[in-house]
Amino acid sequence: MRVSDFMTTDVVSVEIPGNRDDVLKILKRTGISGVPVLKGGRLVGIITRKDLLQKAEETQLGLLMTPDPITISPGATIRDAASLMIKHSIRRLPVVEGEKLIGLISVADLIAALAQMKVRDEIKDSYTSQTFALWEETPLPLVGRIMEISGFDAIPILDAESTLQGIISERDLIRHSSIEDTVEVSDFSNGTDDDEWTWESIRDMHTISYGISKIQLPNRPVKTAMVKSVISVPLNAEVSECALKMKRARVDQLPVVNGNRKLVAMLFDRELIRALCKDRP
Repeated sequence: MRVSDFMTTDVVSVEIPGNRDDVLKILKRTGISGVPVLKGGRLVGIITRKDLLQKAEETQLGLLMTPDPITISPGATIRDAASLMIKHSIRRLPVVEGEKLIGLISVADLIAALAQMKVRDEIKDSYTSQTFALWEETPLPLVGRIMEISGFDAIPILDAESTLQGIISERDLIRHSSIEDTVEVSDFSNGTDDDEWTWESIRDMHTISYGISKIQLPNRPVKTAMVKSVISVPLNAEVSECALKMKRARVDQLPVVNGNRKLVAMLFDRELIRALCKDRP
C-alpha cells in the first residue's frame, strides 16, 4: 500500500507573500488542519490550525509557517508515512517529486487505509491515551489556552454530574474564531528631567499608537461550540473498527468508555496509526 494510493492530489495551498486572514478562511471553509506554503511554486513551509491559535497576533505567513517541512515520495509505503508522522509528531506530509508538490498525505488518509485492513488488535492494548476533561461552562478563550498548554488538540466536555456532553477540538475553535483589530498605545513616560536633550526626556513627550490584528475567541461557554453528537467506543474495540468509525464520522478522536458508559480514556488518530508500523504475519 503506497502513499500514491491514499494521498490527496487536489491540494489547497497558499503563496508567499500572502495573508493570514486568507489561511483562516480556508481552514474554516474546508475543515482541514493545515495548508502547504509555496513560493514561486516551490514548497517552503506548512501552516496549521495550531500555528494560528498559538501565534494569534502574527500576520506574516513566513513567520507563522513551519519552514522546510518533512516530505515523502509517492512511491513510499504508508508504513513509511506513519513512521515519519509518529517520529516527528506531525499530521501531514507533502508528497513531492523533485521539487514539485504533487499531493498531501495526512493522518486521516492513513486512518482510511487502516479502515480497509483487518487489524483486530484491541485498542486497550497500546493505543489509548490518558486524558482530562473540561466543564461545559468553561469559557472558550480559556479552552484555547488549556489546549495550548496541554498539547491536546481535542478535549472531552462534561456537565456538573460528570456525564460526557461533547468534544471540543482545534477545528471547532477555528470555526468560532474571528479577526479582531485593536489599537495599542505605548506611553513612554518614565524618563528623567535632568537633560532636555536626553533620550529619556524625549520619551516623556511621546506616545506611540500601533495597530494589532489577532485571532480572537468569543467569551462564551465551551458548550456553545463543542460537538455534541459524540461517538464513543469500548476498551475492547478493534483497531480497524475504530478507524472506520473515525473515517465515517470525519473525526480525529473517539472517547473510550467502560461498561458503565463513563469516560476512561481517549483514542486519537495519531496513536491509532501506530498499528501500521507493527510487523504482522
